[in-house]
Amino acid sequence: MRKLPFLLVFIVSALANVQLYAQELNAKVNVNYSKLENTKTDIFSKLQTTIEEFLNNHKWTEIAFRDNEKIQCNFNLTIDEYNVNDNTFKCALLMSSNRPVFNSNYNTVCYSVNDKEFVFKFSEFDQLEYQENQIDNNLVALLAYYAYMIIGMDLDSMTPKGGTACFQTAENIVSAGQNLDYPGWKAFSDNGNRFGLLNDYLDGSMEPLREFQYIYHRKGLDQMAENPDTARAVITEGLDLLLQAYKAKNMNKIAQLFTEYKRPELVNIYSGKGTTEEKNKAYDVLFTIDASQNQEWEKIKK
Repeated sequence: MRKLPFLLVFIVSALANVQLYAQELNAKVNVNYSKLENTKTDIFSKLQTTIEEFLNNHKWTEIAFRDNEKIQCNFNLTIDEYNVNDNTFKCALLMSSNRPVFNSNYNTVCYSVNDKEFVFKFSEFDQLEYQENQIDNNLVALLAYYAYMIIGMDLDSMTPKGGTACFQTAENIVSAGQNLDYPGWKAFSDNGNRFGLLNDYLDGSMEPLREFQYIYHRKGLDQMAENPDTARAVITEGLDLLLQAYKAKNMNKIAQLFTEYKRPELVNIYSGKGTTEEKNKAYDVLFTIDASQNQEWEKIKK
């Protein structure tokens, strides 16, 4: 058999590496415009396609992600208002990202937010381009911010504080957002907005929570298939870190946000399983963090 010419071998190898080390995100975008009446729908289809391509085709970090390691995430955009005259969209974004649990077919929610101030301008022929040092388009800023938050949270679940570099980039985007005159970016206007949540997450007092992120996923969930009792015990012990973070900074919403998107999973870890001591500790911690969900936390004791 003849040998392939060197140039051809090089090209084949390069293409193989492109497929092997792909972009970080596999985002699915859904644009819901059911609240609107008498509006042409072409713009919404274009918006959906443009957002999806932007999130999936951009290489956000220098980390080598294999194709099967792409982070699965969903962007569900509900349009509340659309002004056809100035191309302004006022929306609510429900975003979640998932992470596979080792040795199982189960995917766990790694990050989820409900952003009710997702406001931007977009017209049919707009091209989205992200340049870290020049952010003057709010839709680009919004999507880039969440891309880095998703990747950062995923990395935090894999290695202790592994997502720091991503969060620092997200912090730069938040700083740029201060000059864009759109809601959700302003410092100290709302401790649950994009600035508030990221600022709290990077606060030194939140390091116990970031440590818990790693313990919960890598030492807990990822070991659950092989040794569920040990994994549950590790998670239970780690809940002290979650409670510590909750108490460390007045009015921060980070620990409560974690319990919101992990609620069904946390209940399942303990409901009908574990020791009485584990159940009682889990209940006490979770009730302290979010008493409004007591009906769900009560299931832990059963």
